[in-house]
Amino acid sequence: MSDLRSFLSNLEASGDLIRIKEEVSPKYEIPTILKEFDGRKAVFFEKVEGHSTQIVGGVCGTRDRIYRALDCTRESFYQRLGDALSHPKVAKRVNEGLVKEIIEKPKLTSLPVLTHYEHDAGPYITSAILSARSSDGSFENVSVHRLLVLDDNHLCIRIVPRHLYRLCQLAKEGGKTLDVSISIGFHPAVLVAASSPASFGTSEFDVANTLMNNQLNLVKCEHIEAYAPADAEVVLEGKILLDKEVLEGPFPDLTSTYDIQRKQPIIEVIGVMRRREYLYQALLPGESEHRLLMGMPQEVRIWDYARNVVPTVKAVNMTLGGCGWLHCVVGFDKFREGDGKNILMSVFAANPSIKHAIVVDSDIDVYDMEQVEWAIATRFRGDQGLLVVPNVRVSSLDPASNQELELGCKVGVDATKTLLKPKEKFEKAKIPMSLNVTKILKKYKLS
Repeated sequence: MSDLRSFLSNLEASGDLIRIKEEVSPKYEIPTILKEFDGRKAVFFEKVEGHSTQIVGGVCGTRDRIYRALDCTRESFYQRLGDALSHPKVAKRVNEGLVKEIIEKPKLTSLPVLTHYEHDAGPYITSAILSARSSDGSFENVSVHRLLVLDDNHLCIRIVPRHLYRLCQLAKEGGKTLDVSISIGFHPAVLVAASSPASFGTSEFDVANTLMNNQLNLVKCEHIEAYAPADAEVVLEGKILLDKEVLEGPFPDLTSTYDIQRKQPIIEVIGVMRRREYLYQALLPGESEHRLLMGMPQEVRIWDYARNVVPTVKAVNMTLGGCGWLHCVVGFDKFREGDGKNILMSVFAANPSIKHAIVVDSDIDVYDMEQVEWAIATRFRGDQGLLVVPNVRVSSLDPASNQELELGCKVGVDATKTLLKPKEKFEKAKIPMSLNVTKILKKYKLS
């Protein structure tokens, strides 16, 4: 599986994709259906009102689908992505690819871009990856950004102070615009890599290539100095105009609440490369796919940071209820009193956007929030296990914080068993299981 279509075929063969044959509108109707199937099925829309292009969404809407795309398990995920980030293999550059079947002038309003929510500023592209390089070609960044369609030739991009922002600053200092390819529709490993915390200077294309076992090919764009996946569905060729800004938003992000409006840069789109009959890949903001793609790559960094503090870390969950970004649960084997708070501090260091973190013993499934809540109820004491860090940097997406200054409060909860009491005091009561009952339950399919 090296492209989006091959992965969709795999999902359909396993019953993990549903086709909607009725005609539906890209304004509100497709987002409504995507929300209904959120976390359950990928959805393929065969008839899109006003467009001949078909749409697919929810491709990475479950953990299992992401594990399948990366050819790994829950247990091997951290190692798999961690190795790709640490030892990326350079993606092959090729002269031709399916994405170059059609080369044309831009007309953004011809794309079936979704309008997701009632107060959105307009149609937003939400599943694209943007690739940009430094003027000398020594640095390449591939990342995910929301893009507001302004007209047939212009987009507004939300840029946070990370790697693309740095490339923009370097270009601005040199008095130049920044060339950027905007790719839509590709293998999920590319989206995971673009969402990952790679170091500046590491190309996320190379990370994706490693995850795809050297199957990612890149083509140079026709009109700009940037590369894109050779088998992408559609690529917009653009230039970020660093001296022009417009008001971006309203738009709901990970929290499903509307982010504040800010002046953001404009992208001038000067060309389009695409497949002859391309698919448009959609991603519903603020729901499972969005939260998993943002949160799961961060789990790898947290796992690495926490294991440097206590090597017995077993699992990390950037929870869906915490928007995949603001809440984290870490499970580990505790050896000494105080280990829990040390891990909590490592979590906050690994991802400054995390607002609330919880540590639990390894007998608690960090992906089962009922078990996590039970651990808090039976193993946590507020006067001993609470860690509060006021007036600290937090995510700009947190509506309870000062979003302009990104200033708020972090809270850590140590819900591990104290070592000062016998461990039996904290174990759940068990009912002995007889062979007879085992047979009965099996008969009635209850076990």
